[in-house]
Amino acid sequence: MKETDGEKLALLYERFCDVCLVEKEVWTEIYMPRTFKDGTAVRTNIQDRYQVVIDDRGVEDALEANIPLGKAALTAAIQEYRAHISFEKQT
Repeated sequence: MKETDGEKLALLYERFCDVCLVEKEVWTEIYMPRTFKDGTAVRTNIQDRYQVVIDDRGVEDALEANIPLGKAALTAAIQEYRAHISFEKQT
């Protein structure tokens, strides 16, 4: 199921950025806590798994190139290519 909720998408893009920076590569699977309070994820043992879908290899290469440049550069690249990045909730 493709995620379409704007608030959750914003959190998923942020989480995607953080995971890529930690792993030092474009990561295609992320986990998000199910519980949110005031728009912020709350730590919990229950998490949802999302498949990250990037529909253009060039976009993936551009994201990969921005990882060594740090969070600001990667965040900007993710914002620029949002239309090519989607999240599918796994069951």
